[in-house]
Amino acid sequence: TTEMANQEEAEIQISELDLLSSMFPYEKEFAVTDQLALAELKHYVENESAEVPSSKVQFVLNVKPEVPNASMVEFSMACALPFKYPTVLPEITVRSSLLSRSQQLLLNSDLKTYLMQNFSGEPCMLSAREWVKDHAAAYIDRDLSSSSVTASDATQSEVTTFTRLWIYSHHIYNKQKRKNIIDWAKELSLSGFCMPGKPGVVCVEGLQSSCEEFWSRVRRLTWKRILIRHREDVSLEGGGHAEIQKQRKFPTLEEKCFDAHGARGNHMDLGQLYHFLEEKGCADIFQMYFGVEGH
Repeated sequence: TTEMANQEEAEIQISELDLLSSMFPYEKEFAVTDQLALAELKHYVENESAEVPSSKVQFVLNVKPEVPNASMVEFSMACALPFKYPTVLPEITVRSSLLSRSQQLLLNSDLKTYLMQNFSGEPCMLSAREWVKDHAAAYIDRDLSSSSVTASDATQSEVTTFTRLWIYSHHIYNKQKRKNIIDWAKELSLSGFCMPGKPGVVCVEGLQSSCEEFWSRVRRLTWKRILIRHREDVSLEGGGHAEIQKQRKFPTLEEKCFDAHGARGNHMDLGQLYHFLEEKGCADIFQMYFGVEGH
């Protein structure tokens, strides 16, 4: 079935590329820079069982923002679609000769955050292009010179964000993945729980940057389907260790097996999961995962 998932992802990529080329017929707006990878991808889709393509499809989208006197401004988005896209995010680097290095870094990290929060597992190239069109020009005027950066960093450091991610996976059986989840959470000082089986549920909570690092590692593993079902962000003024500890609903990250005693023994007892979440004050999450009222 990874074969089927791969097929499906490859088909989505091709239909999205077709859409882009029909919307932006001119080379100067949209150009595939790696024709071979595209041919390989099409070949893979047509011959059900062909080899998995060896390279990512790469292309460039050029965007002129709609801002006054911007006739001279153009942004180029260098894009690559990982083979698992849209299950994972596309790789996009936005450039412009008018951006300083720090402005470019900030622009790219904001774009990534926007995609991560809004397009878990869905095609998003057009949305990314729209975002660049609407927001990129503002970064040219961002004054990130040393004086302003230190001033804003000082105010920045006052606010820490505590994040809780609720991750859903089609299933989690693999021992190595389960070990990774626990080891990485420990390394990144995250608490929460992991419920293996089918479906698989992972909750991690802690510093926002640590949660995002955890998610970027986890989703690089091979999954049939994995996505962030829900995300909670809390801004903590001061944000010291004690403040963070206060926000936690779970003491550490542990694996929770709610055994359903089923014939296969790997379908978890969702009733037990509901009671566990209820104890932790997270009962409302159950409905987000399973679309039904727990009881």
